[in-house]
Amino acid sequence: MIEAAGQAAIFAYAILSRLAYVLFIGIALRRAERVGSSGGFARFRQRAALVMNNDAVAFVVLCVVTGGTLHFAGPRALAIGIGALLVAIGLGIKFWAARTLGADAYYWRNFFEPNGAPEPVSRGPYRFAANPMYTIGYLQTYGLALIMDSGPGFVAALFSHTAILTFYYVVERPHFRRLFAP
Repeated sequence: MIEAAGQAAIFAYAILSRLAYVLFIGIALRRAERVGSSGGFARFRQRAALVMNNDAVAFVVLCVVTGGTLHFAGPRALAIGIGALLVAIGLGIKFWAARTLGADAYYWRNFFEPNGAPEPVSRGPYRFAANPMYTIGYLQTYGLALIMDSGPGFVAALFSHTAILTFYYVVERPHFRRLFAP
């Protein structure tokens, strides 16, 4: 078991990874929107994937090394069952939404090439939720924290969810409103 100082360092790394994700991507997308750089999309996509994957790994490692710290009030099997259900729903919605949008939309290509941006979609999970990827699609983070019985993981899940919704309201939503204004 990793001691408290090690757990705190991993928690800090997970939080900083999420900040790097939303800040790097947010700043890069704002710059692309302002400057216009269709040639830079491939490089951005590679860097974004690296930052996003690092963020996901940091969160999983945090949940693993801080397992046993949440102290779910009910039976352990119930926590695992609820957590597994949340993981299945969250990942299922996230994959469904990504498949509905396509890889280019998943990596924000419309910031780099706004003229070729597809219209907003109302199929797939978007029939039921305006932003399923950033809302329901984050249930797996809470589910993993519950499965691993990780208090810091649950806090990091809440932080990650809040950060991505903030990113949406500050960066993505204004972009789409400008792009598809009547």
